[in-house]
Amino acid sequence: MTDPGAFAWPPAPIRTKRLVLRESEARDRAAFVELLSSPEVGTYTGGSRPRDELERAMPGIPGRRPGLFVIELDGAMIGIIELNRRAPEHRSDVRPDGGEAELGYLLLPETWGCGYAAEACTAALGWFADAVPGRPVVLATQTANDRSMRLAVKLGFTEIRRYEAWGAEQWFGMWSPVTPSG
Repeated sequence: MTDPGAFAWPPAPIRTKRLVLRESEARDRAAFVELLSSPEVGTYTGGSRPRDELERAMPGIPGRRPGLFVIELDGAMIGIIELNRRAPEHRSDVRPDGGEAELGYLLLPETWGCGYAAEACTAALGWFADAVPGRPVVLATQTANDRSMRLAVKLGFTEIRRYEAWGAEQWFGMWSPVTPSG
């Protein structure tokens, strides 16, 4: 996600009003398979993966890496949220040295429309602003993904540009932590 050693990983679980953001555990494996094989989830992310392939390839503790949080509701995983270093081939020029942190999230379809994505993303962005002060975060989504577009605006991302990629128009925005004046 960012320079090694810039923050401790994993952080203590982050608790919101309804959710817990935490490191993945073995008990999350079935939910990871469900999430990544869902046709609805894959609509704007390049498609879902075959369930049987995921069952064979998924490690015992899936998604355990710096920057990936499991989103938990009432003791069960409902999605993931990631803050990863943007790949060099997708350099955005937001930072002169590249390597911006990029926000990504996936939630199980049955949880859509309940405000969980906004709640989880707000908590993750707050954690990031504390862990790596002053660093902007970028987000890319298809303009056809109305829910993701509305969430980006709600979270305070500002449009930088639109571009064509993967056969669709993409929206690219930036979020900067608010620093108190004074």
